[in-house]
Amino acid sequence: MHRRDFLASVATLTAGAMLPQKWAYAASRPDDLRVLSEGAPNSFDSFSVGVNRDSIQVTWNIYDRLVTFARKPDKDGIYFYDYFNIEPELAEKYEISDDEKSITFHLRKDATFHDGSPVTAEDVKWSLDRVVASPIGKAQFRTGSMTKPEQFVVVDKHTLRIDLPQPDRFALPNLALTYPIIVNSKLAKAHASADDPFASKWLVGNPAGGGAYKIDSFSMGERILFSRFDDWKCGPLPKFKRVLWQTVPAAESRIASLVRGDTDIAENLPPKDAVALSEKGEVKVLSVPMTNVFDFIGMNSKMAPFDNVKVRQAVAYALPYQEMFEAALFKRGTPLFGGKPGVPSSLEFPQPLGYSTDPEKAKELLKEAGHPDGFSTTFSFDLARATVAEPISILVQEALGKVGIKVEINKVPSGQLGTLLQDKKVPFYFEGSASYLRDPDYFFRIFYHGPTRWNFGSYDNPEFNKLVEKTRYETDKAAYAADIKRMITLVKEDVPIILLWEPTLNLGMQKDIDGYTFYFHRMLEFRTLTRG
Repeated sequence: MHRRDFLASVATLTAGAMLPQKWAYAASRPDDLRVLSEGAPNSFDSFSVGVNRDSIQVTWNIYDRLVTFARKPDKDGIYFYDYFNIEPELAEKYEISDDEKSITFHLRKDATFHDGSPVTAEDVKWSLDRVVASPIGKAQFRTGSMTKPEQFVVVDKHTLRIDLPQPDRFALPNLALTYPIIVNSKLAKAHASADDPFASKWLVGNPAGGGAYKIDSFSMGERILFSRFDDWKCGPLPKFKRVLWQTVPAAESRIASLVRGDTDIAENLPPKDAVALSEKGEVKVLSVPMTNVFDFIGMNSKMAPFDNVKVRQAVAYALPYQEMFEAALFKRGTPLFGGKPGVPSSLEFPQPLGYSTDPEKAKELLKEAGHPDGFSTTFSFDLARATVAEPISILVQEALGKVGIKVEINKVPSGQLGTLLQDKKVPFYFEGSASYLRDPDYFFRIFYHGPTRWNFGSYDNPEFNKLVEKTRYETDKAAYAADIKRMITLVKEDVPIILLWEPTLNLGMQKDIDGYTFYFHRMLEFRTLTRG
């Protein structure tokens, strides 16, 4: 979406509205929270075309979902979402049928949207119908066997049932993700049209929710002022009455404001700055391990010479993992390099693939692959990730040069790498991604299977493909475990992508801010934050 289009779409939000005067000095604002981040949202919808991750920070806080992931405490006073514990949110309770082919949700009878209108099962059905009407939403919901509007059944005003064609362990977790926001259907339908029956264009620039926070004012690319929705019934009221979220692209400016005490939370700290701030001790620095996020080096196994497994293995042995980890992340992350080759260390994935730096082994494999003198290739990365990707690319170029592989670095303009990956036009590159659901077979289905962009290595192993389909509805735990172990063994051997590490999410905050919760989407949950 172009900037001018988004500006027009948010005109009704009083984009130029005056903000409260006193936002400096965090300690003087007990009820207010000020947040600075690098990026800005480009949509108020959760799955519009081209929506960016910053938009999740809006939709997660202004909309409800039927259910949500519980949270559990971890060290350093932070919390993590609990993938295996799903709690009611807009629904006060839910029931799974004995045959596990339907889930019934009983809505809170006193829940309202921000405009005061009651939330009904019709609103919920319309919202879920909207998800499966979108190619983006349907692709995700399909992983939970939800593909048709007929599956979302209104039982009465405050009861909705979801029918499944077969038991599916991914159905309930899908309802706790970012897509199935519950929209005020009456408000949205007033802005629908024959060619846009779900008011998707209008929802890009206009909120229509009933979540814990509502939007008071908005200025494109600069700030959003949220206020607490005091009539929210889906959980304990948040402690902060107002949240000001501002976009400050320069990391040094966000850090300076934090150290001065003008800002409560600074998001998106570069690893180097996180280290420096931690050492000084003036503010609190959280470096949260992102267990569902991974950085990797991809090789298109459908393009020569990476269609040769020995070439891919040679590259995996040639890479300087520890040097890259130190230069790019300053060791702030969980390594996915090293480990034991072949035999899986557990049923969890991602896990270390068993490759460590061994240039002589790399040369031997290149010779076996028919490239005794190496070859030439390009190594691409998205300029939006240059802080991490640039030192990696230089080290890759240097290390592969030592085994005879000549590498030309290709810096792709911000936002364009995704399109190139979708079209399978990139042979060798650095990228990162995240898995919304934690099950290993889900991870393999998304990132190692099929013709999608997310099959980053264009992996196509017939045995592996059969196991992907077999594990989808497997109920025998022993059979499932055996199949997962075999799948892990195959991807270790075939190495279509080289896992590097799970990075940390680095945030700086005032020492009196507590209650931070890490969610799979990596954005802030305002509801749980407090001032100590």
